[in-house]
Amino acid sequence: MRDKKDLMNLSNEITYHRYVLSHKKVETLYKDMSMSEYIALKNISGAEDGEKIYLKDIANKLEITVPQASRAVRKLAERGLVLWEHDGNGSEGTYVTVTDSGKELLSEQQNILSDYYGKVVGIFGEERLKELLLLLGELEDAMDTALGVEGGEDSE
Repeated sequence: MRDKKDLMNLSNEITYHRYVLSHKKVETLYKDMSMSEYIALKNISGAEDGEKIYLKDIANKLEITVPQASRAVRKLAERGLVLWEHDGNGSEGTYVTVTDSGKELLSEQQNILSDYYGKVVGIFGEERLKELLLLLGELEDAMDTALGVEGGEDSE
């Protein structure tokens, strides 16, 4: 049987680390965009030539609602980073493509993150990081199961 105090300490530690990983320290790495904008732009740019990334696909990938995805894409479009278009009369859905300026900003951001995470890998170790990422994926699946939620797609 689990000790309630130990379980509470463990849950507090997990909550703290999730907070730290997604808090302002990491946001300082993002130039001219937020982390969520980067993730959205990266997912949109990941389409194969000729493949369309629909708003509902973005929402599913980011695990947000379609209205939330719509607001995020609208902000990116207002900044000229993506084009938001629709098939036919729009009833078939709207899709998003990255503009040249979006590709340029994404490339700059990827270089910043590669430099940073290259240093992290050098300090922490590549094999240890791979194992940690695998374990985090398993932890997220367990957390989803505990919430009664089916696990999402693997993250990149």
